[in-house]
Amino acid sequence: MINVTKAYLGSKNRFLRYVDEIYQSGWLTNQGPLLRQLEQRLCDYLGVRHVILTNNGTIALQVAYRALNITGSAITTPFSFVATTSTLKWEGIRPIFADIDEETWNLSPAEIEKNLAPDTTGIVATHVFGNPCDVEGIEQVARRHKLKVIYDGAHAFGVQYKGRSVYHWGDLSTVSFHATKLFHTIEGGAIITNDDALAARIRLMINFGIVDAEHIEGIGVNAKLNEFSAAMGLCILDDIESILTRRAEIGRRYEEALADRFDLQLATLGSQINYSYFPVALLNEQHLLRTKAALNRMEIFPRRYFYPSLDTLSYLQPQPAQPRSRSLSQRILCLPIYPDLEAEVQEQIIAVMLQEHANYLPFPAISKLPVPPAQLLASALPSVTGSTH
Repeated sequence: MINVTKAYLGSKNRFLRYVDEIYQSGWLTNQGPLLRQLEQRLCDYLGVRHVILTNNGTIALQVAYRALNITGSAITTPFSFVATTSTLKWEGIRPIFADIDEETWNLSPAEIEKNLAPDTTGIVATHVFGNPCDVEGIEQVARRHKLKVIYDGAHAFGVQYKGRSVYHWGDLSTVSFHATKLFHTIEGGAIITNDDALAARIRLMINFGIVDAEHIEGIGVNAKLNEFSAAMGLCILDDIESILTRRAEIGRRYEEALADRFDLQLATLGSQINYSYFPVALLNEQHLLRTKAALNRMEIFPRRYFYPSLDTLSYLQPQPAQPRSRSLSQRILCLPIYPDLEAEVQEQIIAVMLQEHANYLPFPAISKLPVPPAQLLASALPSVTGSTH
């Protein structure tokens, strides 16, 4: 059975060597030595000042809202994993959706400006499938209206924009290190910032507000990552360069075979993407369902990701429709991609995609989006220097 992704585990012997350190120290959680080592190595790799590890990416978003005092409403994207929106609602913040750019599939700065409300205090944007948002455009909107910016970077680990980590933009970035991600800690996440004071406040917030054994400073929650998860993260980080290289090989083969038949996401100019997913937009929902069924018959299981468009969620109604997001969510299919996907299996997937496309052509089809120029798709990967959340 070929799923859309497969957790990378790395070397068992290397993982057990890290685990041996846990047994030697007896330190299981509460800012243990492996966690501190992982945070520092991630800072070095990403080129950022602070990586604050959390026990999942969802709580990372919730802590980020509180750390930046996001209240009232926040502009966000309808085309993302549900946690991007549900965390806002959970924290009592009203999500206001703005539609996406039809080529990059990211939140459109122009649409943000159209949908601002008097009580809007923040923007929560997703680097969709690891493709960087229009960070300069979003920053301009945020400055004009004095808004905080949080990027959901769950898919963007290792992604660079204009020569540095995409996590440099915004007031905060949050990350998911769930087992399905290309870098993971089994379960886990992080909050990333270059602001020293903000980082210090967040570290208190994820540990109940506890300063030391006798002092508590402000309200907090338990969002700490344990040592066994940190051990897995160190094990995966040891192999991150080969992981990214292999994903790029698979992603480029898909591009080569499918770009002239299907709508692919337009990589943001100046970006180096990570091939965390390989999304394909089909002609319409009927075409998608037929293709998905054909792949399923071969025990190949792509995923409708992201579906449904978040502006259709029942607990957020009534909600203005976001037509670009709704249309894309009905056509999007993420194909299997992970480091040990066999070339023969990938060729089978490609063959089914092309055959079903050819079979469907006699049926009515909607207009296609422009096919992204190959030269805009990333070809370089960052080197190591040091969709569940």
